[in-house]
Amino acid sequence: MANQQLFLGIDCGTQGTKALILDAFSGQVLGQGAAAHSMISGANGRREQDTQQWLDAFTQATHQALAAAGVDGQAILGIGVSGQQHGLVLLDEQGQVLRPAKLWCDTETTPENERLLAHLGGESGSLERLGVVIAPGYTVSKLLWTREQHPEVFARIASILLPHDFLNHWLTGRHCSEYGDASGTGYFNVRTRQWDVPLLQHIDPSGRLQVALPELIDAHQPVGRILPAIAAHLGINPNAVVSSGGGDNMMGAIGTGNIQPGVITMSLGSSGTVYAYAAEPVVSPEASVATFCSSSGGWLPLICTMNLTNATGAIRELLDLDIAAFNALVAQAPIGAEGVCMLPFLNGERVPALPHASGSLLGLTTTNLTRANLCRAVVEGTTFGLRYGLDLLRANGLEAQSIRLIGGGSKSPVWRQIVADIMNTPVICTEQSEAAALGAAIQAAWCHSGTQENLTELCERCVKLDLDSETQPIAGHVAAAQHAYEHYRQHVATL
Repeated sequence: MANQQLFLGIDCGTQGTKALILDAFSGQVLGQGAAAHSMISGANGRREQDTQQWLDAFTQATHQALAAAGVDGQAILGIGVSGQQHGLVLLDEQGQVLRPAKLWCDTETTPENERLLAHLGGESGSLERLGVVIAPGYTVSKLLWTREQHPEVFARIASILLPHDFLNHWLTGRHCSEYGDASGTGYFNVRTRQWDVPLLQHIDPSGRLQVALPELIDAHQPVGRILPAIAAHLGINPNAVVSSGGGDNMMGAIGTGNIQPGVITMSLGSSGTVYAYAAEPVVSPEASVATFCSSSGGWLPLICTMNLTNATGAIRELLDLDIAAFNALVAQAPIGAEGVCMLPFLNGERVPALPHASGSLLGLTTTNLTRANLCRAVVEGTTFGLRYGLDLLRANGLEAQSIRLIGGGSKSPVWRQIVADIMNTPVICTEQSEAAALGAAIQAAWCHSGTQENLTELCERCVKLDLDSETQPIAGHVAAAQHAYEHYRQHVATL
């Protein structure tokens, strides 16, 4: 059909790769596909992935999406890639991957990160110099770790890429990076949008690392066209444009229409994120707020909590409940769970900043220790962490008229009401739950158009809100939730 404009959006996450076909003319998602990845885990916090799995999953998910959409791959005009942030992919002179990719959730490099943070002058020094506080998950400590643990690999580094940069390189042969994903490396200045070369020289005085850096490009600039061999392998038009792409949070922002001030995106996934668009790089003095760049030309102040559906899932498994039974019990218990408070820090926690904390259940009595209160307490406890983060963003001048909710937890009407009440803000879901893949496809349409202007128009057409999911805060609930939140804050303070 002449009046279709087809784009492929890819989201390469930790668990797997999702692909989606968007018709940017009608704004409809026509088909989707998915394929899983596995993790290489070690007792010392090692979390790595074999990059070949990403390429295989990319191919499988793309073929599935094309088949589901019933469209000819030769009609695809552009491809956008969203990737898990902070991961390190190292290539040699021949473009071959040197070792498995170290991921955002890898904590093996904590000692290296602490030494680099000390070199920067602690949290305040890091904020002043880079605009972010480097954390163990960031890319920079992975480079120092590689130099110390694998000197033979380090000596062969010719290219340093993030996961989405690596996929763009596979598609086009070019080494590029855009500002959004680059913000999470720890060797990028978010205010000036430039690499911090002296920090890389501190890790390796030979100058090898800065030579291996990819070229930085603007969000609306394409990386290039797909290579003919890869186009044939994927069954896609060899003239398809590959957009700049971005990190999963940056692409999730585009996929929820979060490209101008006033909207907040909140993701209820295995971890929780809250972020919003900002036109200026106003860096928060709070170390927990990461003032990343967006992949739409502005900034994206963001907080991330480590414990969300992993914590609710743990309680569900403990009590042997399916999702429906769990939600029913959550709804049965009153706000504040009759005084039962869960600090759900099963993985330690970033927001509030308690990296060495563990989870705890507080306020238990003979009368309130019920299954319903336990279920309610874990949902409230995880949501309070997001409220804590939202308050940090609001203290930094962020205004929120509405919250766009994505991720697995957003499918629960009970949880949506709890979010609306705790945040005292209306909540709505987007129709398309794969916000990062949708954002990647929208960004591809934007890059294909060749103009900087029409991203707003594309988002208005392609990001659809699910009006049935709209949830308003209830005044009586808001007061009770505030009371319960203050209890939570008191318990956190004792840690």
